[in-house]
Amino acid sequence: MKVLLATEKPFAKVAADGIKEIVEKAGYELVVLEKYTDKSALLEAVADVDAIIIRSDKITAEVIDAAKNLKIVVRAGAGYDNVDLAAATARKIVVMNTPGQNSNAVAELAIGLMIFMARNQYNPGTGSELHGKRLGIHAYGNVGKIVARYGKGFGMDVYAFDPFITDHAVYEKDGVKPVSSVEELYSNSDYVSIHIPATEQTKKSINYDLISKMPQGATIVNTARKEVIDEDGLAKVLAERTDLKYVTDIAADMQVVLNEKFGKRVFATPKKMGAETQEANVNAALAAANQIVAFFTKGENRFQVNKW
Repeated sequence: MKVLLATEKPFAKVAADGIKEIVEKAGYELVVLEKYTDKSALLEAVADVDAIIIRSDKITAEVIDAAKNLKIVVRAGAGYDNVDLAAATARKIVVMNTPGQNSNAVAELAIGLMIFMARNQYNPGTGSELHGKRLGIHAYGNVGKIVARYGKGFGMDVYAFDPFITDHAVYEKDGVKPVSSVEELYSNSDYVSIHIPATEQTKKSINYDLISKMPQGATIVNTARKEVIDEDGLAKVLAERTDLKYVTDIAADMQVVLNEKFGKRVFATPKKMGAETQEANVNAALAAANQIVAFFTKGENRFQVNKW
C-alpha cells in the first residue's frame, strides 16, 4: 500500500514523523508532498497511491480522476468540504474526517475571541466581562460542548440549539439550557458561538433577519466556515445596529470592506487559527494515519462521511 501525505500547509515535524512511524510500522510506503504551489504537483503525486492524508488541501474531481488506485481519503480535521464527496462516492472511495481531534483548540480560540472583543481588542477603554452574559452555542457537537463547558467556567448562562439533538437530557446533563429554534437562540444570546458545517442547508443561513434578532451589544463568534454567513446581510445589519460585533477565524470574502466600514466592531484572524496548536496538529495527524491502517487491516470505517 502507498499512502500520500499531501499538505500544502505542512504538519509540525513531530506530527509528520508520527504519521511516518504509524504508516511504515504497518508495512506501507509513505510519500510526502509538502508546500506545493501548483495543482499539477498533486495530480502527479496521487497517480499510484492507495490512500491520501490531507489538511485543507482540495481533493477535487480532477484529483480523484487522476488517482487510479485510490481507496481512501482522510481529512485531518473535522470539516471535509474541501473534498468532492460526489466524485469520491462515484468511485467508491471512502472519505473520512478525524472528529474531535481539533475540538479543544477551536473551543479555546472561540473563548479567546470573545474576551478579545469584550476588551475592545485590548485597546484602551472600558470593556466588559463574560461573567453573567448569555452564551448561545449554535450546534452542539464536539467543539460546541467544550465551548459550553468553558463558558460555564466563566460564569456565563449557556444555551444551545442543534436540530439533530432533540433529547433535552443531552444538554441538561451539561448544565446547558436547550432552546427550540435558532431564532430563539440568537434572540436571547449576548454571544453566539457558531459551529455548524457548510452544507447546502446552512450556507448563508446566518443572515440579516437572524442577526437582527440579537440583543443590544451582542457579538457573533465564527470559528466554523465563512460560507455559513450571508455577508451582505451581515454588513447591512452592522450598518443599522452600531452595537453589534462580529469576530471570525475565517476572513469574509468582503473582510476588507467590513474592516473599513465597521473598524473595531469586526475582526478576522490573519490566517485560520482554529486548529493551529501543536496538540491539535499531532492529534489529527496521528488519528488520520491510524484510521487508514485500521481501514486496510480491519475494514474499519467508523468516521466515513460519504455513504453508498
